[in-house]
Amino acid sequence: MGEIRIEELSEIEFDVLKEISNIGTGNAATAISKMLDGKVEIEIPIIRFLNFDEISQIVGGAEKEVIGILVTLEQDIDGMMMFVLDKQSASIVVNRILGRPPEMICGELSEMENSVLTEFGNIIAGSYLSAISKLTGLVIAPNVPALSNDMAGAILSVPAIEFGKVSDRVLLIQSVFDTDNQKAEGFFILIPTLNAFDTIFRKLGLSR
Repeated sequence: MGEIRIEELSEIEFDVLKEISNIGTGNAATAISKMLDGKVEIEIPIIRFLNFDEISQIVGGAEKEVIGILVTLEQDIDGMMMFVLDKQSASIVVNRILGRPPEMICGELSEMENSVLTEFGNIIAGSYLSAISKLTGLVIAPNVPALSNDMAGAILSVPAIEFGKVSDRVLLIQSVFDTDNQKAEGFFILIPTLNAFDTIFRKLGLSR
């Protein structure tokens, strides 16, 4: 199988990525439930390929303030993953974990809030990496996650610069987490290199 661009994936290959996403979502629900010490339901994820400028619009516009947790990958799979939350969803997550009453986080995040959100993003990333590993037998090592609090356009420019070497489009997994009748929406962006796609599909017996 030669190098491919994301927009050249076959229907079967796209179905494989959707299955990985569905398994990852199930893993995430279990892990987050333990973290929150309560039941968390995750709606069926919306999985699609989009241009980076379209992602900015989906999360509320390039100037909307969001939280981004970026994780780079090594070993059998290289690339990066980013999990994006708007301020309202981040507030729901932080307040639920810290046992605080529902309130909107304003201004700069405290050190504790940063730590909570970083761990939350790390759990989400780990859930999807686990899904890929179980399906393929590949070893994937995530680096320490980095959290940014900025406008969506600025945060998304980091993976956009790297991802532009691969394709004009990105795989976006849009998920809604429901806990205690509060819904937090998160956007998971998977950014493997071309070689990573090739490795995943070869491991699953797909070849061109």
